[in-house]
Amino acid sequence: MVYKWTEKYGDPNWFINSKLGMFIHFGLYSLAARHEWVMTLEEIEAKNYQKYFENFNPDLFNPKALAQTAKKSGIKYMVFTTKHHDGFIMWDSKYTDYKVTNTPYKKDILKEVIEAFREEGIKIGLYYSLIDWNHKDFTIDGYHPDRSRINYEQEARKDIKKYQQYIKNQVEELLTNYGTIDYLWFDFSYKSKVWGDLKGKGKDDWDSENLEKLILNLQPNIIINDRLDLKRGVGTHEQYQRNKSDSEEIVIWEGCQTLNGSWGYHRDNDNFKTPEMIVKMLIDTVSNNGNLLLNIGPNGRGEIDNKSLEILEKVGAWMRLHSLSLYGAKGSELNPPQDCRYTMKENKLYVHVFSWPYRTLTLKDIPKRIKYAQFLNDYSELKVIEAKTLNEDRKAEVNLDNELKVLHIKDKLDLKTVIIEIPVKKPDVLVPVIEILFEEE
Repeated sequence: MVYKWTEKYGDPNWFINSKLGMFIHFGLYSLAARHEWVMTLEEIEAKNYQKYFENFNPDLFNPKALAQTAKKSGIKYMVFTTKHHDGFIMWDSKYTDYKVTNTPYKKDILKEVIEAFREEGIKIGLYYSLIDWNHKDFTIDGYHPDRSRINYEQEARKDIKKYQQYIKNQVEELLTNYGTIDYLWFDFSYKSKVWGDLKGKGKDDWDSENLEKLILNLQPNIIINDRLDLKRGVGTHEQYQRNKSDSEEIVIWEGCQTLNGSWGYHRDNDNFKTPEMIVKMLIDTVSNNGNLLLNIGPNGRGEIDNKSLEILEKVGAWMRLHSLSLYGAKGSELNPPQDCRYTMKENKLYVHVFSWPYRTLTLKDIPKRIKYAQFLNDYSELKVIEAKTLNEDRKAEVNLDNELKVLHIKDKLDLKTVIIEIPVKKPDVLVPVIEILFEEE
C-alpha cells in the first residue's frame, strides 16, 4: 500500500501502525450535559454561558485511571480537547483569562492528562478549535451563538489578524510547554458554508500557511490533520467510515466515532453503539487501511459514565486476544468471504468473521499455500483443505471430522480455493479471528 503523505510532516508510521486512538471531549459543555455544541445550538449568550465557567470543578477527574483504562482497551494514542468552539482553554495559557486555572478547579488539566497518558506509553495528540465564540476578534458567522444578535458596527471593528496571532500564540504554548506532541488535531474549516451575508472560514482566516510553518519549526516531527484547509495531513472522517469504493486517493486517515452520538458528555443520550459494533467498526477501518479514533466525554465531575466504561472494557477484552490482527496490519487486495474482513501482516492473513457460518469457510483466490491455521483467541488449530480443480458437473470430496462428506460444488474450483473447517459453535468472543500462516516462497 502506498500512502499519500506530504514530506512537510513527520514520519507517520507510528500513526499507521497504532490503529486505535481515544478522543477526549472535556470542557465547560460537560456541565451543561446536553451536547458540546450547546452554546450555539441554543444560541446562548456569553453572559449566560458564564455559569459553567464559574462552576467548573471536576473534582473526581482521575487522568491516571483514565490513561490506564485507555491502555487496557488497546488504545495507542489519544487526542485531548485543549480548546473547543466555546473558546474555553484547558491549560494555563497566558493569553487569556478564560481558562481552567481561573475556575474553581484551578489546576492545569492538560498537564495532568499529558503526564498520565505519556506514563502509559500512549502517544499524545492535542485538539485545538480554530473556532472561538469567546474571542472579541472572531467574526460572527452562521455557526456563532450570536448569529441572531449581530451588532454590525462592532463586527466592523474586529481584526481577524489579531485572532490569527492569538491562535499562533496558543499553539506555540502547546508545542513549547508540554514536551513532544505527536499529533495536532485542528477543528475545522468551513469556507464553503454561506448563511445569507454570513460566510464560513478557511485557510485565509486562520493564516494556515504561516501557522503550519510555526508548528513545524517548533516540532518538525509532528503530524497534523487535514482541517487547516491546506489539502494535506491525516484525513479525518467524522461519524463516517471510509471504504474501498471511495473514489478519493488513498491517504492516511482515521474514522472519528462517538459511542452514543455526542462528543461531549450528554446525560440523556442513551443511543450507544454496542461493543460488537465498535469492534466490527475497528476491524472494518483497519481492513481499509485506517485508524479508529473512539471518543469519550467525561461528565462535569470528570468521570466516565458506566456505559462507556463497559464498552471500553469489552473492546479491551477483545483486543487482548486479537490485537495481533490489527496493530501493524494493513488491508488486503484479496476479496474475503461474505461477512468477513481481511487484514494482513508479514506472511500472515487474518480472517475476521462477522457472521458465523456452518462448519466451513471457503476462501477464494488464495495466492500461496497455507502452512498453518488457527483461532487467535485460543490458538486452537483449524483444518485446511485445498480444493482440487473440478469440472462443473463433478463433486468434490473432502474429509471433514475424519468422515467422508460430499460437498456439492456448482462452480469450478481452482487450486487457489481453500476450505477452512470450523466448529459449529462460534467461539465466545465478539468477532472470531482466524490466523493463516503462508508457506515461505
